[in-house]
Amino acid sequence: MELRQLTYFEAVARLGGFTRAAEHLHVAQSAVSAQIRALEAELGAELFTRTTRRVALTDAGELFLARCRRALDELDGARHDLADLAAVLTGRVTLGATAVVGGFDLPRALSCFHSRYPGVSLSLRSGLIAELLAELDAGTVDLVVGPVHADLPSRFSARPIAREHVVLIVPPGHRLAHSASAQGAPLAVADLRDEPFVCLPAGSGLRAILDDAARKAGFEPRVPFETATPASIRELVAAGLGVAVLARTAARSPGPAVSIRRLSPAQPHPGIGVIHHRDHRLSAAARSCRRQLIELAPVT
Repeated sequence: MELRQLTYFEAVARLGGFTRAAEHLHVAQSAVSAQIRALEAELGAELFTRTTRRVALTDAGELFLARCRRALDELDGARHDLADLAAVLTGRVTLGATAVVGGFDLPRALSCFHSRYPGVSLSLRSGLIAELLAELDAGTVDLVVGPVHADLPSRFSARPIAREHVVLIVPPGHRLAHSASAQGAPLAVADLRDEPFVCLPAGSGLRAILDDAARKAGFEPRVPFETATPASIRELVAAGLGVAVLARTAARSPGPAVSIRRLSPAQPHPGIGVIHHRDHRLSAAARSCRRQLIELAPVT
């Protein structure tokens, strides 16, 4: 049995005749007829009833058509899979990531992807989530790993991959720094009303977390020091210029020494997700990268 015979048989059944099938397949009608006769001989069953006016499937033809179409669909799927694989092997992926990624091991994920697809050109850009979402809009990045805020526009699709938490950081030796007597007890947000804060600018997700926590505790936070990145927040706090709320990932990353305190009530932080633009078709390489990130996620 040949693939050509299955293709010819399906075309005759779908189009209702040998002539139409031959025209659709751009072959001679005699070639279609010969292949169908050979197929019937091999199967030992008549697949069509033929009259001068019409061609119709027999009962055997009806049964065989269902399996024939499944076989052709599987072959078509295999062709697409192989085409995707070829595209992955020679593709390009640009990934954007924030400094805040929760418990997700991004370097390991990128290393695994690079080992699996060494021919893919993989690049990484860092920034705040608002900046990276703008790059998704512009098409300059394919995927973003970062916080998924509740107001994420509907044009973006996000898949959760990790959790994140908010903590307070203070300079070493500060009166609110963790001490043996405190035994790691949470610090009330209301106790921070007189503290100067270091934070990202107004409009950022972190600033919204600080403002909301302070409002619920009955005060407006004083923010004399605004800066552009979580790393610089930590540097300014370590220098004794204020305290800050920060994602635990950023608070525990390498950098100047700070003391970390839990807060009461605990402040929610958006979960970490892998984000792409719904209206931008992901390349085969980008789809494979997204799949790799999800597979290695500590939470799904």
